[in-house]
This record gives sequence, structure tokens and C-alpha cells, in this order.
Amino acid sequence: MKYSFLDTDVLARLGAIPMESRFPMVGSVAGRHRSPHRGSSVEFAEYRKYVPGDDTRRLDWKAYARSDRYYIKEFEADTNLRAYFVVDSSASMNFSSGDHPTKIDFARRIAATLSYLIVNQGDSAGLSCCNEKIHLEIPPSRRAAQLQAIFESLENLEPTGETGLVQALHQVAEKIQQRALVVILSDLFVDPDDLSKALQHLRFRKHDIAMFHLLDPQEVDFHFERPHRFVDIEDGSVVVAEPNLIADEYHAALTEFLEKVETKCHDVHADYHLLQTSANYEEIVSDFITARLTSKR
Repeated sequence: MKYSFLDTDVLARLGAIPMESRFPMVGSVAGRHRSPHRGSSVEFAEYRKYVPGDDTRRLDWKAYARSDRYYIKEFEADTNLRAYFVVDSSASMNFSSGDHPTKIDFARRIAATLSYLIVNQGDSAGLSCCNEKIHLEIPPSRRAAQLQAIFESLENLEPTGETGLVQALHQVAEKIQQRALVVILSDLFVDPDDLSKALQHLRFRKHDIAMFHLLDPQEVDFHFERPHRFVDIEDGSVVVAEPNLIADEYHAALTEFLEKVETKCHDVHADYHLLQTSANYEEIVSDFITARLTSKR
């Protein structure tokens, strides 16, 4: 493949692990994921009392023999997964220190790899990229041409302007009519309370939320040896400071911010991952997929 953010060896190694939702999905074709509707697949769900009009072929005669009452056996119906990747394309995502990839490059790798795995297993993937507004949107699809559209959009993405993540998530919550896995990739430089409202909106719509919180190691360590002129990439504001004098205050503020963001995510049962761009993205994707196999709700 010609895309720099895709590694065919990584795709081959990860391809054997199924990608699943933690919550029941609603789809239009048969698949591997649990549905909130009852069906007749091989996995038993529960008994309920027979009512006139029910299919008598689903009566459990053993239960009738024990209780002298008619019961219907219900099973989990399987369905297909819709995944929607929301990539923050504000200017701050273009930051990198040292030899680490930019946050947007790291987001590209994760979104492209997961998209490939999802479409390759017969499910649907879509993409939304946002700064002050959603300027690019590819609705979820399982067609073969979908991957090329996603990959080309990610490759041509140029972070600019201020973040519009919160507004984008509200729009995504309104636009996606059926339950979906919403994967968010962002540095989350937004007000945690505003973010919380957007996440609550998504959960109200019964979407499964996965949050990849991306930070550069320098943003976490804040290691500088001399006075610096700090420029806000998004709004251009400037602060001149002696890092040694503000390091403790910076780390305290960062810790408070990260704890608040993580709490807001956990409040809506979002799958939260705080990542530094120095990490191995293959391990991140592998751990993410594997963990979901054991955390279905």
C-alpha cells in the first residue's frame, strides 16, 4: 500500500483478532456483534412467557414439563458493526517534539489501521474530521472502495485553526441514526465540562465510545532548560516564561485536567486511552482490540 501511515505487516498480524463492540449493535446484515433485538442465533438469551401469536416452534417443552406453563426461548441476534472515526484536525494536532510523530500522524495510523481491520471483517467504517466545523465527512460503509476514500482523506488532512471537537461530536450524535462505535482521536484541548455534554449526547444515542487522548511527550514532561516563548498553535497567543519556575504548577494543572477528562469519559462508560506519541501504535491497537473481546456489556 502506498500510504505512509499503513504497515502491511502490522495489518497482517492484527487481522486475526476480531474487532467487536462492547454494546449491542443494530445493523442491516448478519454479523458477529450482539444486537438489542431478539433472534434465533445459537446463543441463548432468556425465557419469556408465551403469548398468543408467538412462533410455537420456539416453545421449550422441557420448561413446560417442569412448570406446566408455556415459555419461549429467546436468543441473541447477531448484527454488523458500524464504526465512526472522529479525528481532531485543529492546528494543535500538528505539534511534535524531537523525533516523535505529530499527533495527527499518530491519529492517522490508529484510524487507518482500525478502519482496515473493521472493513476487512465485513463491517462498516466512516470518517469525520473537524476543526472549527466538520469539514470532511465520509458516511460508514462496508464497500471495498470505502477504505481508499478514508485513506486518501487522512493523507490529505492538514490540521489548521481552532478545535471544533465538541460541536462535531454533537453533530455526529444527531446524524448517526443507528448504534455505532464512535472512535475519537484528539488531544482534547477543550473544556472538560463541554466535552462531557457531548459524550453524554453520544451515550444517550446508545453509541459505544472509544477515546484516544493523544499527547506529545513534551506536553507531559514539560522539560525545558532555558526561558521559552510559548505560542498557542491554534489562536496565536504568546507567553514568555521561565519553565523551571512554572513546572510544578504546570504539572499540577495537567494532572487535574487529565483526571477530570478521564472521569468524564468513565461517567459515560467510554473506553478511555491516554497515549503519548512515542508509544508503539501496533501494541496500542492490539491491546485495544483484545480488551474489547472481554469487556462486552
